[in-house]
Amino acid sequence: MTDEWQGWQEAAGTALYGDEGFYRRPEGPAGHFRTSVHASRLFAAAVARLLVRTAAGLGADEVDLVDMGAGRGELVTGVLAALPAEGGKGLTVRAYAVELADRPGGLDPRVEWCAKPPQGVRGLLFANEWLDNVPVPVAETDPDGVERYVLVRPSDGAERLGGPVEGADARWLRRWWPSAGPGCRAEIGRPRDEAWADAVATLSAGLAVAVDYMHVRQERPPYGTLTGFRAGREVPPVPDGSCDLTAHVALDACAAAGGPDAELRTQREALRELGVTGERPPLSLASTDPAGYVRALASAGEAAELTARGGLGDFGWLTQRV
Repeated sequence: MTDEWQGWQEAAGTALYGDEGFYRRPEGPAGHFRTSVHASRLFAAAVARLLVRTAAGLGADEVDLVDMGAGRGELVTGVLAALPAEGGKGLTVRAYAVELADRPGGLDPRVEWCAKPPQGVRGLLFANEWLDNVPVPVAETDPDGVERYVLVRPSDGAERLGGPVEGADARWLRRWWPSAGPGCRAEIGRPRDEAWADAVATLSAGLAVAVDYMHVRQERPPYGTLTGFRAGREVPPVPDGSCDLTAHVALDACAAAGGPDAELRTQREALRELGVTGERPPLSLASTDPAGYVRALASAGEAAELTARGGLGDFGWLTQRV
């Protein structure tokens, strides 16, 4: 760590992914925040259903599953476990977990652990809350209306304005996040667009899906969304390696960068199409099968959390067909 002033992209990159960065810690992301994967096994089951559909669309009985930003392998493990019950009994799956941290002990031996996504795969590439942790520059409009890079001091998170935003970053802001005036901030999503386009390009055929906190051009937050998380609590974003650093994703820009055949919708819509509705079981089941009713009620509660308005249901799902 250094006390030299840096741009947010550089500082966050070191804090999250450096040799002693936040994502290198043994507890993994699950030790600090809860994603849809951790909320319910229904999420992994839905992804398993999507994998089966993708294989059927390819006319293949062998298919690849790539889990981008795999954490400690929770999603890929859950999908493999759910496949038999979701129509995947006869399906051969080559599973890849893409993560910079070391492979966790006890992970299913069928999962190949890798630092970069494999090239030329046929199947499903799934990126759950990956893009929000791709570091980006932060810009702020000064009193004269000039958009300038925000510099940060890693030791304490103090900020000051740097030079004017120029080149590709300036073009991205003009197209995707024009300033509303002095004092307004923006997270420049160009590195995420490039990361997503690179991930999509690894597929020779199939479907790429990005699931994340999102906003679109007509609804950009005027002061940005950069924040930190530690041990389940939101904290000030200090790039010293002690906390997660995250910012919502301009998924509409990523969709344009990934190529044609892109669709953008909410998690609520996507999961309902995959059979996760949150509907309560009929009360009559309580008298004919009390234990089954309790299980169905618990499942409905978990589904409701995954699809709730104002919560996980508002996550964006970007799907890109190749």
